[in-house]
Amino acid sequence: MNTIFYSICYLSVLLLIGTFIRSKIKLLQELFIPASVIGGLIGLIIGSTFIPDTWLTEIALFPGILIIPIIASVPLGLEFKGITGKSATRDIGIMSAIMLLVTFTQIFIGYSTNLIFNNLFSFNIYNTFGTELNAGFSGGHGTAGMIGRILKDMNMDYWAIAQGIATTTATFGLIGGIILGIFLINRSVKSSSIPAELKKGYYTDILKQESLGRETMLSSSVDTLAFHISIIFSVCGLAFIILNFFKKYKIPVLSSISVWVIAMILMFGVWKLIKVLKLEWCVDSKVKTRLSSLLTEFAIISAVTTLPFKAVFYYAVPIFTMLILGFISTWFIIKYFSYKYFKNNYPFERFIAMLGTSLGIFLTGLLFLRICDSEFSTPVLGDYSLAFSITALTGTILIATCINLSFQYGPIAPIFLNLIFIFVTIILIKKLNSIGCE
Repeated sequence: MNTIFYSICYLSVLLLIGTFIRSKIKLLQELFIPASVIGGLIGLIIGSTFIPDTWLTEIALFPGILIIPIIASVPLGLEFKGITGKSATRDIGIMSAIMLLVTFTQIFIGYSTNLIFNNLFSFNIYNTFGTELNAGFSGGHGTAGMIGRILKDMNMDYWAIAQGIATTTATFGLIGGIILGIFLINRSVKSSSIPAELKKGYYTDILKQESLGRETMLSSSVDTLAFHISIIFSVCGLAFIILNFFKKYKIPVLSSISVWVIAMILMFGVWKLIKVLKLEWCVDSKVKTRLSSLLTEFAIISAVTTLPFKAVFYYAVPIFTMLILGFISTWFIIKYFSYKYFKNNYPFERFIAMLGTSLGIFLTGLLFLRICDSEFSTPVLGDYSLAFSITALTGTILIATCINLSFQYGPIAPIFLNLIFIFVTIILIKKLNSIGCE
């Protein structure tokens, strides 16, 4: 227990160092590199030179553990408001479909790289290699822990390598996506100055600092943050109990489900029950998001700190091939469909927002959109937020499905599955487009 506490203290110091470095080095500000990534890289450089191996062993497990409450919290407070009329349904539906199309394509490219290098170049690549591209690009550093968790639950000894590769793709996607996004914005938007506060990552003016959310509970009873985190952790605990029950009685299929999937399903039920009882006033989605972000920061910094560099380097060529193909295809798909189906409906704003989240994280897309539409006067923000929610829920389940398929049947199974999804999604986009034309 002491080791866990010491490890958290160490990661906290790294996070503070990362925050300080980000605030002082302009290049890092221009690239919008998160403090957690910077601190993680410092921890990676330090390695085991000054830090006990027992600490690093514990830290390597953090991403896989923290991803459970992170994903479990997604349904809590989730609302699909603002979908009124055929036009809104069309716009949100097409944006969701475009991001799903990118998800399917990234996974298709990942597993195709696996198949080609294994069969044509005699690389000894593990069967599940492939989802790391999508997990890193569209999921970000935090999702790297999800891959590690799934493979660890499957007793795969290469789980740390896969987690490290996903962390590598996330870093490449985040930095490359920001460079490309800022370049495209500067070329397309006349007034694209970025506030200095956004670059540094903080406001010194107290009046500009936003609230963390509503205080739904009074501290005379229970702290609001404690109340929200208790809901999330209680659902996670129940998910573990259910999964252990499935495993104890060896129930087919159910016993092999990842615990975070069960937790997410349970949270949908919990949130539905809260709404039925008319208790939704006690949950603030902004507070929930802040707690999720807190866990994500530590998931990221622990994943980067314990990245198995030597093991990952062995896969350098297939990783680089996968990254380049994924980067180009993501840019092309989003740009093509954005300008085709949103020709006179803010195509660039939609394109740049989806590009940011498909190569980095949701906040990257939000940052790009804020630069283009500083007042959020267009309907893009609402459409983008709802579309991302739908994609995020689908993407996490798809990653787990593809890992299980590739483990049992090799990379060819997820390749065909995602190829089918690609064709179906293209047809769906055309169908959704017809809704707005009626």
